[in-house]
Amino acid sequence: MHKVGDKITVDDPRIVLEKTDALCTHALSSLLHYVLALDRGVDPVSLGLSKQEDSAHAYIQCVDPGEPYTEGGTVIFKVSKVNGSSQGRKLQ
Repeated sequence: MHKVGDKITVDDPRIVLEKTDALCTHALSSLLHYVLALDRGVDPVSLGLSKQEDSAHAYIQCVDPGEPYTEGGTVIFKVSKVNGSSQGRKLQ
């Protein structure tokens, strides 16, 4: 479903489809728990999603285990807050 470099762009409560390369429901179940907290400025290190030396990013793993259990596969998302949205907040 996802390839290295694909982006999912979230602007406050909406997913920006024009700036999203691929979107999997398994990924959403993993990501959405943290999007609000990260958007509101919660430190990814305090959530256990990064190390201090890389505190600008959160790393979140998809729940789909992949072969031999499913036909999908695990993806690790590198999440960061970026500027440029209409409301000044955007996560990719």
